Amino acid sequence: MAIKKKKYKTNVITHHSDRELQYCSNQYQEILKRNKIKCSMTESYDPYANAIVRRVNGILKAEFIGYKNKESIETMGKLVKNNIDIYNEQLPHYSCFYMTPIQMHLQNRIKIKTYKTQISQ
Repeated sequence: MAIKKKKYKTNVITHHSDRELQYCSNQYQEILKRNKIKCSMTESYDPYANAIVRRVNGILKAEFIGYKNKESIETMGKLVKNNIDIYNEQLPHYSCFYMTPIQMHLQNRIKIKTYKTQISQ
């Protein structure tokens, strides 16, 4: 679908996935390569790496857009952008100490939570 609907032919398409078997297969990687699609995968097999993305996608579908919305791709793009802006700029989050994600990332008093295992040196 990304190949077929690509509007700007010179722009690079990036396909991001977790490291599940089907995305790592030689056949799948060959399709990406043949179509000049950049492969991007989570850094590790850590289940937490993909959990955050799945949560955000779930929130977009369930709370903002709806699973059964039948809008055009252009309208959906605008809805997604608008809702990401609302999510990041207007909604306080418990995990951000009741700040918005933007406020949390701009401040330097509270350490930002990470779910990635830190390597001690």
